Amino acid sequence: MLILLSSAKTMAGKSKIKLKEETTPLFLKEAKEIALQMSQYSVEELEQILKVNKGIAATNYLRYQQFYTQEEALQAILAYTGVVFRNMGLSDFTAGDFVYAQDHIRFGSSMYGLLRPFDLIKLYRMEYQINLPELDGKNMYSFWPERLTGQLIEDVKAAGGILVNLAASDVLPSFDWKRIQREVKVITPDFKIWKDGTLKAIVVYLKMARGRMTRHIIKNRLDDPELLKHFTWEGFVWQEDLSDANNWMFVQ
Repeated sequence: MLILLSSAKTMAGKSKIKLKEETTPLFLKEAKEIALQMSQYSVEELEQILKVNKGIAATNYLRYQQFYTQEEALQAILAYTGVVFRNMGLSDFTAGDFVYAQDHIRFGSSMYGLLRPFDLIKLYRMEYQINLPELDGKNMYSFWPERLTGQLIEDVKAAGGILVNLAASDVLPSFDWKRIQREVKVITPDFKIWKDGTLKAIVVYLKMARGRMTRHIIKNRLDDPELLKHFTWEGFVWQEDLSDANNWMFVQ
């Protein structure tokens, strides 16, 4: 099985965890091209197009100005620090866990396209909706699908032919998702809570559960999707009556 996760907006340039393994992003050339375009925007322009406050815009202005000169980079699995990644519990991963993750996790990124855990990346802030004039005016949803789709399908097949989609919905349009669903088996776990008599998605719990399920798959070396139905965390359990062949509901 291959897990697809979203990248995170929060990042770190250093980590207490040290990994010897390093790989080069498959779409580094494209990432450098995007960074070059982003480096031409002022702080004020970044504030508008990234829809962030002035402080975050200023930080990312410096990141893009230094993108080509700064030598420091960190493995993607360590660089992202969002809720999903914190709940993967990387601090007790063994060397074998990280190696297994390299072959069984991919991160969708508006900047780098598709990343493996050991891919070295630099700090950035990017959105899929941004249009870049020198890329024929395309936003990332137009730019990435023809580049990423075949690669993801190839990676899924190499990992057993089943994709466990734990990515946020905003990542999916960066692929030709219909083609992916035709060529490989896709399972999308969802996590909801009963509240006031209805099922509701609580974003923080959803992200935490995605991280915990990823950890569960990696730590237990799961290769049979049926075993995912036994996943439990904080009261979330699989609900057969609310699930179908491709969409699996876990309810608390």
